[in-house]
Amino acid sequence: MKNNVLTEQILPEDLEILSLRPKYLNEYIGQEKVKEMMDIFIKAAKNRNEALDHVLLYGPPGLGKTTLANIIANEIGVNIKVTSGPSIERSGDLAVILTSLEPGDILFIDEIHRLPRIVEEILYPAMEDFVIDIIVGRDSTSKSIRVELPPFTLVGATTRFGDLSSPLRDRFGVVHKLEYYTTEELTLICKRTASIFETEIHEDALFEIARRSRGTPRITNRLFRRVRDFADVLNHGIVSKEMCELALNKLHIDEIGLDNKDYDYLRGIIDNFQGGPVGLESIAASIGEEATTIEDVYEPFLLQLGFIQRTPRGRVATDKAYKHLKKAHNERLF
Repeated sequence: MKNNVLTEQILPEDLEILSLRPKYLNEYIGQEKVKEMMDIFIKAAKNRNEALDHVLLYGPPGLGKTTLANIIANEIGVNIKVTSGPSIERSGDLAVILTSLEPGDILFIDEIHRLPRIVEEILYPAMEDFVIDIIVGRDSTSKSIRVELPPFTLVGATTRFGDLSSPLRDRFGVVHKLEYYTTEELTLICKRTASIFETEIHEDALFEIARRSRGTPRITNRLFRRVRDFADVLNHGIVSKEMCELALNKLHIDEIGLDNKDYDYLRGIIDNFQGGPVGLESIAASIGEEATTIEDVYEPFLLQLGFIQRTPRGRVATDKAYKHLKKAHNERLF
């Protein structure tokens, strides 16, 4: 029977993504402060022949949390086992994973903020003392059995740092926030991707893709693949700036990386709610999008740009948003 909780097999659709991922810290572009600290912690753990302390990585999606977890395993030279918070429904699921680990192994839990609370409580003794308590039997015949675990490293990833319970957060010895990438860093990532795919691309085309990538490597690689499609069909496989502009404009991605959904969101606040303040649920209902998707995917970048503000009364569109959408900003009277 296939185990949906633990993912070790590589699916065919994952091969292209995996080919783009760096394997070691010296190949990883960006996040310089995080790399510097992780390099020290990894070397210290190896010198002491100990398991690396538990690591928590947080930040918006697409910034390289999964990639960094795999790099940590490669740098230490141990196996990594991958799962996610939503897929671990019962404490028994987690017990099976933990008891399958070898000494020093990495257990990567994506979306760790979505772990059920009863499962999360199993993690506490596992992280602190490398033991778990398993309940065997039912009702009056039930008893607790303590199982010792080999020393391991838990690497957790989350887009919602604030949703983690305090007891779980406190058990991570290494906590890093991944920041949005600069256009220069994304240009280097795009250049590396083009090299892997053996695609001829002009320097100004690299920059054009990078500046429309919302500070996110995952988006850089996705846009590169779409632009390459246009170039293969229309320009003999050569990616020029003109080809980038044609492709990205066809994809409705503007010069700073906003797409149709971003425009729907901003227009929703400005046109439907006079610029705000307005609650997240009201915006989501007005544009037909899930509130969690808006909060996790769209709002972080718009906040970074200064296009919206989160206030106690709700979301507010700023002057920058009005100017970008070329709309008149009439101050509301309260």
